[in-house]
Amino acid sequence: MTVLWTAADAAAATGGQTSDDWQATGVSIDTRTLAPGDLFVALKDIRDGHEFVAQALDKGAAAALVTHRPEGVAEDAPLLVVPDVLEGLEALARAARARTGAKIAAITGSVGKTSTKEMLRAVLSGQGKCHAAEASYNNHWGVPLTLARMPADTDFAVIEIGMSNPGEITPLSQMARPHVAMITTVAAAHLASFDNLAGIAAEKASIMGGLELGGVVVLNSDIETSGVLEDHAERLDVAKVFFGESAADWTLQDVRLSGDVTIINAHHAGDDYLFKLSVPGRHFAMNALGVLAVADSLGADPVAASLDIATWVPPAGRGTREVIVTDMANDGESLELLDDAFNANPTSLVAALEVLAASQPTDNVGRIVKGRRIAILGDMLELGPDEVQMHRDMAANADLRKLDLVHCAGPLMHHLWQALPEEQRGHWAEAAKDLIPKTARLVDAGDVVLVKGSKGSKVSLIVDAIRKLGHRRPQED
Repeated sequence: MTVLWTAADAAAATGGQTSDDWQATGVSIDTRTLAPGDLFVALKDIRDGHEFVAQALDKGAAAALVTHRPEGVAEDAPLLVVPDVLEGLEALARAARARTGAKIAAITGSVGKTSTKEMLRAVLSGQGKCHAAEASYNNHWGVPLTLARMPADTDFAVIEIGMSNPGEITPLSQMARPHVAMITTVAAAHLASFDNLAGIAAEKASIMGGLELGGVVVLNSDIETSGVLEDHAERLDVAKVFFGESAADWTLQDVRLSGDVTIINAHHAGDDYLFKLSVPGRHFAMNALGVLAVADSLGADPVAASLDIATWVPPAGRGTREVIVTDMANDGESLELLDDAFNANPTSLVAALEVLAASQPTDNVGRIVKGRRIAILGDMLELGPDEVQMHRDMAANADLRKLDLVHCAGPLMHHLWQALPEEQRGHWAEAAKDLIPKTARLVDAGDVVLVKGSKGSKVSLIVDAIRKLGHRRPQED
């Protein structure tokens, strides 16, 4: 395997002290996923990572980044000792960024960061060596970890940057030093920490503060706060590229949800693009258009990118479609599960409901006879003082009104449940776990079932319960 960090390079980057000559082929913060040869970083979170240094070394870690030699660790153990572990990781990140000639893209936004990051990884991987985090590592430790893991010979890197409070994006962008930054959208998420959407937009716009000289920002022209983003770019004299349905450099001309795919027609610089995604969703189509804009701005081939984007499928919990076979002995006895249980706000819920409303249930295969469109919804969290009204207002959504049944979990979703017409009102429970014993009655063969909620609502427990009703099968089968 390729050496990522030598003891000398890591010590020079961090200013730390090491007495051993080790070589690391990776960087890890978790002994559960640590691979032999990794540099183990003893971060302090719920528990102090120093408690796991001995275990990491026993599992084959090349060395450990620590502030001191933990109790029970041999005096001759390979350690890189620094004053502060997180600062040490950040130093590795900056050194990794400085030594590479890679073109860097950074992505932020209220909705769609991780999916867009994975789309961009899919299209850039066909045009060079692409580096991106395997998960949603977008916070104060996730961004430096992603950068510290970046090989020096990387051609493209995609860095996801998130936030929950003001002031978090700027230092992460300055660490990543992107050539292109993309803001997917600005929506009502984390309003508990901001006064209004304009405040969220201003924080998202701060990603431009880390752009390299001559950098480009890719912006959604269709959102109500696009003016805030554009003004910020003009103040910093940053080149702007817009994507959207109107007044855009990359124009979305037509989107068709056809079965399990999305067909997209777009236009840019005199050229028409016709391409598809292997998953339905108008929101995915918009982000895909932004991905082509980013790829083009990075110097990659947008035509090749439009072909390769069909290989992308959503990460687990972010719109994944799968078939659950409820009876292997009877052909067709299955239901379709849309797992969107990782995150939720009004914007992403509206997008998911559109996908569900366009889905086709199957009749004559279940107890109910008629296949149904069913939503199981958990609370949307961190929406601020208007959170109750935001939940209640979802009852008027045109796509939600096309559904056969809506089950709800959580005190906030109780307001939506109460606002539903009697014939649409399914079960409500105080918590998602309380719906699990009823799972077999919530859904049936032939149904298409959306499960969506904020991660803290724990509706992923219901996803697991539905999977246990039968045999999981990928949608393409």
